[in-house]
Parts: sequence; C-alpha cells; structure tokens
Amino acid sequence: MSTPLVVHVTGARPNFPKAAPVLAALSEYPVEQLLVHTGQHYDDKMSDVFFRQLGIPLPDVNLGVGSGSHGAQTAAVMVALEELFVERQPALVVVYGDVNSTVAASLVAAKLLIPSAHVEAGLRSFDLTMPEEVNRLVTDRLSSLLLTTSTDAIAHLGNEGVHPDKIHFVGNPMIDTLLKNQDRFDSAAVTAELGIEGDYIVSTLHRPGNVDDPADVAELVKAMHAVADQIRVVIPLHPRGRARLQEAGFFDHANMTVIDPLGYIEFMGLVRGSRAVVTDSGGVQEETTILGVPCLTLRPNTERPVTITHGTNQLVTREVLADKVAQVLATPRAETWKTPPLWDGHAGSRIAEVIGDYLGVVQA
Repeated sequence: MSTPLVVHVTGARPNFPKAAPVLAALSEYPVEQLLVHTGQHYDDKMSDVFFRQLGIPLPDVNLGVGSGSHGAQTAAVMVALEELFVERQPALVVVYGDVNSTVAASLVAAKLLIPSAHVEAGLRSFDLTMPEEVNRLVTDRLSSLLLTTSTDAIAHLGNEGVHPDKIHFVGNPMIDTLLKNQDRFDSAAVTAELGIEGDYIVSTLHRPGNVDDPADVAELVKAMHAVADQIRVVIPLHPRGRARLQEAGFFDHANMTVIDPLGYIEFMGLVRGSRAVVTDSGGVQEETTILGVPCLTLRPNTERPVTITHGTNQLVTREVLADKVAQVLATPRAETWKTPPLWDGHAGSRIAEVIGDYLGVVQA
C-alpha cells in the first residue's frame, strides 16, 4: 500500500504558527507531507521569516500568487492548486484559518473529490461584511474534518447541521507555537533594537472596517492619537492601508512609533513587554490571552469570543478606545487569568492523531 500524501496549504502570516505544530506532529506518522505556500503574503517579514524562526521546513511548492483583489487572488490560487492536486493526488488537504488561500484550497479539493481538513474550524463573527467570515463558512461546509479550537466553534458547527463525527475538539495549534517559543520572547532586546524607552502599547490595524473608508480612517486617527496622548503607541504597520493612514495624518503624533512588520519572535517579544494591545487582528486576541496582556479589539464583533470569556480581551469602539486604554493603564497587570480549555501546547499532536485515524495510519 502506498504512503498517503497530506498536502498542507498555507498562504499568509497567520497560517504559519498554526501549521508548524501540525507538520511536526504528523512527521511521526507514516505519511508523506507536502507543504504548499501560495505566496498570498510574499515579502520576508510577512512570510519567509516565519519559516526560519519557527523551524518550519521550507515550502516544497511556492505558488507565488502575490496580492490582488479577493477574486483575482482566490482564482490564481485555485488555478495553481488544481494543477498540483491533479498531479499529486493527495489523500488529504489540510487548510488553516480563514484567508483566501484557505477557501481556494477547499474549493479545489471539493471539486476534485479530495477530502480536506480545516484547522480552526467553526469560528464565527456572524458578520458577512468580513471576507474572512465568508471564507470560514465555505471552508467548513466543504471540509471532511473540522478541527476546532474552542467549544463555541463546536456549537456553531452543530447549529449549521454538521455531522458530529466530522467535528474534533483539538485545541489551538497557534498556542503550541507560542508556548514552545515563549522563552525566546525578549522584550528588552526588541525595545532596545527599536529605540523604545518606557511604557508602551502595541497596535495592529488592517481590517477594511478600520482602514478602507476615509471616514473610518479619520475616526481611527483621532482615536489612536487620543491613545498616544497617554502612552507611546508602537504599531508594526501592515502594508494594507498604510498609504491611506499616512495621508490621513496617522503618523503625525510624537508618541506614535510606526515600524515595519516584525518577525514572529520579535513581535511576540514586543507584545509581551507592552502594557496593552489595540488590535483588529484575530490571532493577536489569542496570543494576548495566553500572555496575560490586556487586549482591546477595535471591532464590533469577534469570531474568538473565548478570548473574552477565558482571556484578557474586550471589544471596544473608536469612541471609547482612549477611555478604555486609560482604565487599563490605571490597573496593575493581573498575575493570574483564565485560559481556554486545551490551549495547552498539545493541539498539534491531537490534530495529527485525528488525521492518522482518518487515513488509517498509526504513529510510528
């Protein structure tokens, strides 16, 4: 009997810390693994540095699709993956998160009758204006294995009529990566390198709801400047929306320190040493939950409510952001806090076991 081929499809910065533990754990099973990087995020700070820092094998295939509109990017990934899947005939395709590469791989696999596994299944914001929510819904509908990070995700899938046999509560592989590397998160080294002295908060902002519409951008600049009136703001700025923010005067505050995106280890060191994080990112809500850093999520909703019920996260609006930051700064950092079930550093092993059972292979 031939060795089953498992193809992992990654494409953007959030995918890599999720894939690393799965690749490592599955290497102990008698399967062949092929790592595909679609190139959706294609510069060094958004992708290549992750492979070096996290010990992920270099991709076997880099499709190099680059940026573009949602339709163009998804279509380019689909065309390239269809050719690859037809040639290699994988036994299973593993997809991660909610980016365009994720839904593209799921669609191609479904059309070719190849089963797929979705790592981070069942997350819902219930906001269909978010492209990621559309990607999540389609990917989960097409996946054969739904690998969930939280109990609310299980409930969402059940409400959508997914058969319980497909759903597996495995925990969060991104937290595996965080816990494995946390001794490397050197806040002092990062702040010294960046020339930052004293207290600071970290911000990451790139969602369309914050940086696409000029009126939203104007409100965001006002809100963030009110934060910068209180404390230095360090913002590794995503390429998306950078020019628009700059034009709106976002950089024009002495306490606003705008830097290029950082590598994983450096960014997590920066977060660990901060007084708080202001973000619209999904993954940062999870990372701060484990690190115990107060997180203010600048969105009307989150697909990760477990970070609110079992973590340090809260949803805020632009109107109240400065007041919420003031409250955080006036409160000592908590010494203990709740963390979600199974966010324990062993999600990769549980995912590998589920995949092994599905493929009919056992750990070597």
